[in-house]
Amino acid sequence: MKITSTTKLSSAILYAFLLFSCVLSAQIPDYYIDIDFTKQGDALKSELSTLISDTHTNLIPYTSSSTDTWDVIHESDADVDVQGNVVLIYGYNDSDGVTKNDRTRPIADQSSGFCIGYWNREHVFAKNLANPSLETSSAGPGTDVHNLRAADCQMNSTRNNNLFKDGSGDSFLDGDFYPGDEFKGDVARIMMYMYLRYPTQCEPTNIGVGSTSYSDNSDMPNIFLEWNEQDPVSEFEINRNNVIASYQNNRNPFIDNPYLATLIWNGPDAEDRWGVLSTSYSEYQEVFIHPTITNDFIYIEGMQLSSDSVEVFNQLGQKLHVTLDGNSIDVSRFSKGLYLVSVTKGTQSNLFKFLVN
Repeated sequence: MKITSTTKLSSAILYAFLLFSCVLSAQIPDYYIDIDFTKQGDALKSELSTLISDTHTNLIPYTSSSTDTWDVIHESDADVDVQGNVVLIYGYNDSDGVTKNDRTRPIADQSSGFCIGYWNREHVFAKNLANPSLETSSAGPGTDVHNLRAADCQMNSTRNNNLFKDGSGDSFLDGDFYPGDEFKGDVARIMMYMYLRYPTQCEPTNIGVGSTSYSDNSDMPNIFLEWNEQDPVSEFEINRNNVIASYQNNRNPFIDNPYLATLIWNGPDAEDRWGVLSTSYSEYQEVFIHPTITNDFIYIEGMQLSSDSVEVFNQLGQKLHVTLDGNSIDVSRFSKGLYLVSVTKGTQSNLFKFLVN
């Protein structure tokens, strides 16, 4: 068989589809299969809120002879570097002889009434800052392990009911409380989860100080959106989310993908851990398509277009007939799935992926 340039292009497109399909299926968990990611703002917030509420089917008791929050935290907060230890939120120094600011501690040093040198359970969204307060006498909002972190007992008391404030360096209390550079992203993503899971009870504006100018509804303090971007998701958080989901059956979406916060509340562009929700740029960066997930139109920006400079291919590498209207292409009749757009600029052809859902 004679190998032509057209054959080579089709092979390249098919290979790209296989690669992109693998990436897409690997990066967007099945947990989110019913979420319409073409939505933003309140619409997306509402869908995610419903999802994490409907899938929260196992409520863990605070303290019990059966599986309780202690048991879950032993696994969820386990130190990935030091076997047999838990990571203590707000902690930062294990070698200065001061136990209050320890970052890790043996699981066995769980508090049973003693405080100094022991760890206990911190409600990151403080119990008394919720409305109504988060109760622990029965399984419910106050025992949601997504909001519970291992903490040094004295550090927990220092944080108390103080609001979160911006700062830098290690954790400190100065009127309000700064959680520390290592944990500010963790805190932000927990606040976002608690707001979506308990929308009227756990409002972020009741626990974070400062402006709310990023969000259209002024319902998310800027510091949480900034912390979400500045302190990316860690291996510890990923493991923690997975462990808690194995018990409660629901997940923290903002650990799975911090960029969801950007889509809902605006602010700085957080990491898109799935690689498909943020705008897709070409290697030259002056040509790009948007949105990358759609059910109606895609738009091509950055160059003068003609009908022969843009081609769309399905997952089999077959060229589809499309009509270019200015810089837009109507894909509303496309079947759900992954597609590729080839945009030719001079002698260069650049491939972009988009998903019809």
